[in-house]
Amino acid sequence: MAKLRKKLAAVLVGAAAFSLTLTACGGGGDSGGGGDASGDDAIDTSNASGEIDYWLWENAQLPAYQKCADKFQQENPNGKIKISQFAWEDYWNKLNNAFVAGDAPDVFTDHLAKYPEYITNEQILPLDATLKKDGFNVDQYQPGLADLWVGPDGKRYGLPKDFDTTAVFYNKKLVQDGGISEDQLKAMTWNPQDGGTYEKIAAHLTVDQKGVRGDEPGFDKSKVKVYGLGLDGGSGNGVGQTQWSMYTGSNGWTFTDKNPWGTHYNYDQPQFQETIGWLRTLIDKGYMPSVPAVTGQSSTDIFAAGKYAMLVNGSWTTNAMFSAKGIETGLAPTPIGPSGKNASMYNGLADSIWVGSDNKPLSAKWIEFLGSPACQDIVGQAAVVFPAIPSGTKIAEAAWKSKGINLEPFTSHLKNKTTFLFPITDHASQIEGVMQPAMDAVLTGKAEPSSLTEANNQVNALFG
Repeated sequence: MAKLRKKLAAVLVGAAAFSLTLTACGGGGDSGGGGDASGDDAIDTSNASGEIDYWLWENAQLPAYQKCADKFQQENPNGKIKISQFAWEDYWNKLNNAFVAGDAPDVFTDHLAKYPEYITNEQILPLDATLKKDGFNVDQYQPGLADLWVGPDGKRYGLPKDFDTTAVFYNKKLVQDGGISEDQLKAMTWNPQDGGTYEKIAAHLTVDQKGVRGDEPGFDKSKVKVYGLGLDGGSGNGVGQTQWSMYTGSNGWTFTDKNPWGTHYNYDQPQFQETIGWLRTLIDKGYMPSVPAVTGQSSTDIFAAGKYAMLVNGSWTTNAMFSAKGIETGLAPTPIGPSGKNASMYNGLADSIWVGSDNKPLSAKWIEFLGSPACQDIVGQAAVVFPAIPSGTKIAEAAWKSKGINLEPFTSHLKNKTTFLFPITDHASQIEGVMQPAMDAVLTGKAEPSSLTEANNQVNALFG
C-alpha cells in the first residue's frame, strides 16, 4: 500500500468539478446483460466473458495481482483482465477524470477516504444481490473489515483486499549505540505531560552534528544529525495514521461520535488537543523534524539514509524499511498511552465496480475472485501487505518470517484488540481542506492547539 496510506485522506482532487459533472455522466453504460445499472438486482456471472479494465496504484503489488489475473483467466478462458497501475496522486486524478469522461475502469482499488463520496455521487455499484446469488461469504475476512465497506444505506460497495496497522521501525545500530535495549523499546510508554519513556528514548537517540545527544547539555537542536523520532511526510492532516493517531488512540480519544458514518468530529476535545500539543514539543525540542522539513519527502528514504533512529510507519512499508542498504532494521510496538494500552489505526482497502461498466458480469466475477482465498493467498505469498482473509494473512506472516522479519508488533493489535477504525464519514475532501492547514499551523507553531476547536466547528458545519 506504500504511498497510498501515507496520505490516507488526501483531498479528492477536482472534487468540486467532479460533483458538478456527475449528473451528466454518472451511470453511463449498460449492465452487460447482468442486472440494472444501479446494482440493486443481481448480476448474472454464470457466463461472464469479454474484457475489463482493473486499476490499482501500488506497484509493489502489481506482480501478485497479475498472477491473480493469470489464474482467473485460466479458470475463465473467455474472460480477460487488463491491469493498469498508476502512482498514488496520478491514480486519483485519472480516476476522477475518468468518472467525468465516462470511461472509468470497470473495477478499481478503492479507499476508505474516497468511497463515501463515490456512494453519494452514485459512481460505484452495491454488491449485495450479486454476492447473495453467488453464495459469496462476506464473513471470511479479518474481524471488522467487511463492515467498513457497508454504506450508510446498508448496502455493500466493496470486498476487502487487505488491512494494515502501525508499529515503530528502528535502526538497530543507532539504538545500540545509544545503549537502548530492545526490551526497553518493547515497553515504551508515553503521556502528554512529560512524554514518558518514549520521549526520553527519543531524546537520547537524537544526536546533533557534534555528537551531543538530545538529553545532554550543549545539544544544538538547530543542527541535528540524527532525529530520535522521524515524522512521516507532514502533519497528518485530519487523520494522522502514521503521524499522531497511535497517540490520540491510546489517549482515550475517538475521531467521531460513531464510526463508520459519524456526523460529528471531536477535534475540539482535550485528549486530542493535548496530544497534538505534546507532539509539537518534540519538534520544538529538536527530537523530531519539522513539518516543512519532511513535506514532500519519503520517510523511508530518510530512514534508509540513517537520519532517523525510530519511525512510526505502516505495515505496507515493511519491505522498504527492511531493505534499506546498510541499515539493520528492527520493529517494536507503538508506545502504551494513558489508556494503559497501545493503539493503531485499522485501515483496509477494497475493490469496487464502477456503475458505468459495460461488462458487469465479468466485473462481478473478477471482484469475487479478488475477494477470495484463491487470489488473496497469492498476494500473501508476495509478502507485500496483509491480505484481508486470515489464510492469506498467515501466508504473508510466514513469508516475511522466512526473511527473518517478525511482524508481531503489527498483528498483535488484532490479537489484543487495540485497533480503532479509520474515520469513515461523508465530506472527506472538504474535511481535509479544513484540517490540513489547521494541523500544519499548530505543528509549525503558527497557532495553538486550541485553534483546532474552530477547525472542528467548520468540519461539523459540513454535516448541517
